[in-house]
Amino acid sequence: MTTRFTLSDGIELAWEAVGEGPLILQAHGMLMSRAVDDAMDLFSWDPVRRLPGHRFVRYDARGHGASAGRPEASDYTYQTVAQDLLELAGHLSPGRPFTAVGASLGCAAVLTAAVKAPGRFDRLVLLVPPTAWGTRPARADVYRTAAQLVDERGAAAFDTAFAAAPVPASLAGAPGYPPAALGVQPDVLPALLRGAARSDLPPHEALAAVGVPTLVLAWTDDPVHPVSTAEQLAELLPDARLHISADAGDIRTWGERIAAFAAGSEAGG
Repeated sequence: MTTRFTLSDGIELAWEAVGEGPLILQAHGMLMSRAVDDAMDLFSWDPVRRLPGHRFVRYDARGHGASAGRPEASDYTYQTVAQDLLELAGHLSPGRPFTAVGASLGCAAVLTAAVKAPGRFDRLVLLVPPTAWGTRPARADVYRTAAQLVDERGAAAFDTAFAAAPVPASLAGAPGYPPAALGVQPDVLPALLRGAARSDLPPHEALAAVGVPTLVLAWTDDPVHPVSTAEQLAELLPDARLHISADAGDIRTWGERIAAFAAGSEAGG
């Protein structure tokens, strides 16, 4: 069942929960949503849902899925989405550390939040980290160009370009990828892209101070989520382990890996 939480700036986030116990909070990627993630089914959330003694919460980021959004670029920077995550976690798990799971934009939100408030987290799971640092400027240019495309030709032109983009070799054979529909609301799409273009992961020295146990999961051959970012994060974060998947079959193991890691088992890596 979907529940709503109102952020301090008035935006309502839609979220759902299963189970009882310490919080595991999952943040999806840019252009995605809970519904799109379920439709793609790249890896199953079922092992995490079944994890005993935990409360697993998934939410739609602002401007995505069933959550509200505004066409303002500042609403979609990494700093803003990280603050959203911290506010929602404060509502769901006040005063108690929680496990955060984030993919792509969600990964950026988790890392940015962990630098800001490391004591709020007991474990981090970082899925397909986005471009960062040296690889970020080129991707930012792509986002700005895409925002201009939407301004001039509408969201449908972006949808067509997204559907025509090459599929990473590691995702070949994944029946739900690329998704049949995106999870972002068309009226906020240019602002979302421009907010992403303004953003980057925290600097190396800030990440090196985050001592939270971390699992990094990446797939190969994807310029939007390069393995180089995942490898650098695994080196920078003091207590990180890295797993890289080269095919869709191995990506299907991620749900089990996340559940094992969240439960405190080294099998998660």
